[in-house]
Amino acid sequence: MVMKLAIPQPASAGLLLSYKCSSRCRHCLYACSPRWKADWLSAQDAEVVLTQLAPSLRGAGSVYGNVGVNEGLHFTGGEPFLNFDLLLQVTETACRLGIRATFVETNCAWCTSDEVTSHRLTQLKRAGLQGILISANPFITEYVPFERTQRALRISQAVFPGSVMLYQRSFYEQFRSMGLQGTLPFDEYVQRAGHGLYQAELLPGGRVGYSLGHLFRKHPARHFFTTSCRRELIRDWHIHVDNYCNFVPGYCAGISLGDARHLDALCEGINLQERPVLRALLTSLEELYQLGQEFGYQELDGYVSKCHLCVDIRRLLAKTGEFTELKPLQFYGHLED
Repeated sequence: MVMKLAIPQPASAGLLLSYKCSSRCRHCLYACSPRWKADWLSAQDAEVVLTQLAPSLRGAGSVYGNVGVNEGLHFTGGEPFLNFDLLLQVTETACRLGIRATFVETNCAWCTSDEVTSHRLTQLKRAGLQGILISANPFITEYVPFERTQRALRISQAVFPGSVMLYQRSFYEQFRSMGLQGTLPFDEYVQRAGHGLYQAELLPGGRVGYSLGHLFRKHPARHFFTTSCRRELIRDWHIHVDNYCNFVPGYCAGISLGDARHLDALCEGINLQERPVLRALLTSLEELYQLGQEFGYQELDGYVSKCHLCVDIRRLLAKTGEFTELKPLQFYGHLED
């Protein structure tokens, strides 16, 4: 008997144009950094993927142009503005396909002047983009001068009135009250205003457990054994597709449910007999742990969450090259680069 996992058509999605980024943030879920080979999503693949996604994304947003963090379609990375021509092209494609609530997520490193910022945002709006998400947090300010974030916010509010998301506003206001100029090393931020971290919304996969694990209470692996990842793997309200056309469930970086260019086939059912990692995650973290031990997995001195445990086991399994659902393999090599 063939075991299959049927996944629903996604109601919202993020399109990663590349994992390459101008920053190497300590909290990055996708382990992005300047060290990644860009491998930009091709315009042809973007056309195919967006055409597949369009029917379920067209209904996103209650009002045309309304944007939300987990609504509609957003373009992300990495840093999508590192390849502005591609960003412009995929925006035009999404608009032509009638996809609503489109926005771009950015760290604002490219906002070097009012002229550059205004020109690029205006071009994107004319191409059909409906909003923008500006990232502001103490991990990004290690790399991006705060005045560029301020410039991006000011000009975005003029270009996309009512459709600008500042994530997270509490950090932005904190930096403003500090009179921050230029960049700020994270360790210095902790000394000066570390109480602000209580407001941080950190997704515990990716780098968090490695770079920021000292900020959390840790638990042994067995603490998470009875939990599974079924809900995360089959949710419909937000998924990602990366530049290699991997269908990434939810925020489960480093896991591919298959080729997003063949979305209909994925929704009909994924053969779990060929994907033992997925099969284990649908059952329990104990199953994944046992699979890891078959390949010599050694338990850490504690984990901040089930996602930390999951990604650490997968990092070992990825080295074997035996698991097709662990993609892209480069992700696992950049977790602690």
